[in-house]
Amino acid sequence: MRSVLEPTRRGKASGAQQLANRDLTQVLRVLDTDPVASCMVAARLQDYGLDARGAYGELWSRGGPEASLCFSGANLVPLRGNRADLRAFAERAVRGPRVCSSVVGRRELALPLWELLSDQWGPARDLRADQPLLAMEKTAAIAPDLRVRRVRPEELDRYLVAAVAMFTEEIGVDPRAGDGGRGYRRRVAGLIESGRAWARFEDGEVIFKAEVGAMSRRTGQIQGVWVHPEHRGTGVGTAGTAAVANVVVASGRTASLYVNCYNEVARAAYAKVGFRQIATFATVLLD
Repeated sequence: MRSVLEPTRRGKASGAQQLANRDLTQVLRVLDTDPVASCMVAARLQDYGLDARGAYGELWSRGGPEASLCFSGANLVPLRGNRADLRAFAERAVRGPRVCSSVVGRRELALPLWELLSDQWGPARDLRADQPLLAMEKTAAIAPDLRVRRVRPEELDRYLVAAVAMFTEEIGVDPRAGDGGRGYRRRVAGLIESGRAWARFEDGEVIFKAEVGAMSRRTGQIQGVWVHPEHRGTGVGTAGTAAVANVVVASGRTASLYVNCYNEVARAAYAKVGFRQIATFATVLLD
């Protein structure tokens, strides 16, 4: 990964331009060179292409995707570029209303981009500057929990209780705020319907949950790992994560997730499953 402090390339266009479907093949080829870190964006582009509007976001470049790339949607995700590229992304981002709820990506890109945006968009609600990005390409090193299974659509309400608890605990806000939870309910229902929400139920209650939040052709990114407080420290989370990771790996993809550096319990559990660190992410939470 090139340094964000490289000098501006001579002859390069000064502003960030929106890419279109004619650029899709080239963009996907670029993202394939960093398939784990780019999973969130690659999955979206593989599903919707580059001409999708509104909720799906835009892809920006300054001189071509091989040198400069940034996704703008629910998250602002810098993917490639030097300091001048990041400045162009920041300038484009602040021209219109802010639509993203976070800036996230490789630390060496996300933090300098936030530095350029912070005067306009700051202060951040939370800055997570050190998030190991983990990957696993083989079957888990421990036995998976065979009671972890895909959540069924009729189990949405019970699963939603755990999903809200996880989100509130991890992000620090209630996902039901603002619209009474309708938007979050739709998002969780979509994950269940697509077969990407997993849980272990006991007596009708979720004691472990996780989702494959993004699924590209190369990578499945696990998110929302949560264990009921009464079952923490019992190995439920470790074995449950192994079960979900095994499903991703069995599909021919790399299983991936990122974790806060200070969460030593989770990091130890993921290492036991077989995950290894391949990079470092940073997340700036805005809302």
